[in-house]
Amino acid sequence: MPAKKPFALRIDEKLMKAVEKWAADEFRSTNGQIEYIIHEALKKSKRLPASKKNGQDDIKP
Repeated sequence: MPAKKPFALRIDEKLMKAVEKWAADEFRSTNGQIEYIIHEALKKSKRLPASKKNGQDDIKP
């Protein structure tokens, strides 16, 4: 598994509460939900690096 890089995120309180609720609804941690949202946005915009072996996403949410 690739190493994860920690970073600080400043986010509007209402936006954070919405992400926390979404995460709880899907049984994810808030951090996992943010990672999922970023992953899906990268995939949708075709900016996610593809794996050389099987053509699937190199990064998993």
